[in-house]
Order: sequence, then C-alpha cells, then structure tokens
Amino acid sequence: MQESVCQEEVYNTLYHKHFNGLRNYVYYKCGDLDQAEDIAQESFIRLWQKCADVLFEKVTGFVHTVANRLFLDQVRSKKVSLKFEKDQVTQQNNEDPYHILRTEEFRQRIEEVISDLPEGQREVFLLNRIEKHTYKEIAEMLGVSQTAVEKRMAKALVKLKDRIEEFKNI
Repeated sequence: MQESVCQEEVYNTLYHKHFNGLRNYVYYKCGDLDQAEDIAQESFIRLWQKCADVLFEKVTGFVHTVANRLFLDQVRSKKVSLKFEKDQVTQQNNEDPYHILRTEEFRQRIEEVISDLPEGQREVFLLNRIEKHTYKEIAEMLGVSQTAVEKRMAKALVKLKDRIEEFKNI
C-alpha cells in the first residue's frame, strides 16, 4: 500500500523532514529569513490542501515548486540581493587581533561576492556547497536540466575565483 500524503502522521513526518531544507532554499533566494519561513509554511499549507493530488514520491518537488512560485510572485518586480544574517553568537577567540580583522574582512568580501552572483548561479552555489545537494537534486528543485545546473556552478566558481584573486592583490 502506498503512503498517502493526506494521512496526518505521514504529512507531519514529511513536514519535519523537509521544512528546514525548503526554508533554507528560499532563504538563499531572498536573503530574508522571515520571508523564507513564511513561504515554506505556505508551501506546506498548500501541500495539505492538495494532498490528495500529490504523490508521496513527488512531495519534495511539489513543495519546492510551490515555494519557488510564491517567491517569484513576491519579488517579480524587484531585483533580489542576498543579505546574510549576522552571527548572533559572540565567540571568544585567542587569535591575533590583526588576523581576526583580516579574516572578518575576507568573510565580508566573500559574502559580497556571493550576493553579487546572478540569482541562478547563487542558488546553485549555495544549494550545492552549503546545503550539500547534488546537481541532480538541484535540477529537480529548480526545474532545470542537470547540465544547466553544472553550467551555473561552473560560471559561479569562475567568478568567485576571479574575485578572490583580486582580494589577494589588495
């Protein structure tokens, strides 16, 4: 017997399994954690509303497609730029203050470079390098071919490498 998404415990299991990944996926697109959580919540609400129409095996694709559409609806007329949330945890560090300063400057520059990447390249880079999704999984999430994902990653890596080389010369 195939599991039904309409069974409450199946739905709850799916929610707990996929919510954080979906929220992070949207966060990488928009750079706003509150907006990402709202979109992820709304995606799961729509999954529940359409549970009879969604196959168990297609849940991940469904919620990612819904989230992507909700996001695009919200920002269709705006240019999206990624803003990283500052680390709230104060860390004690016994390193040399100059080294700490240089490390922080480098981290800020890397964040700027990543946020300056075109949206498609930024999504692919963060989903692969931060979330550890495979190119195949990313292709399914974004609704593009695996080759397109590979090309976006290659372009992102070239841009990152070029910008990092610029930092070395400063």
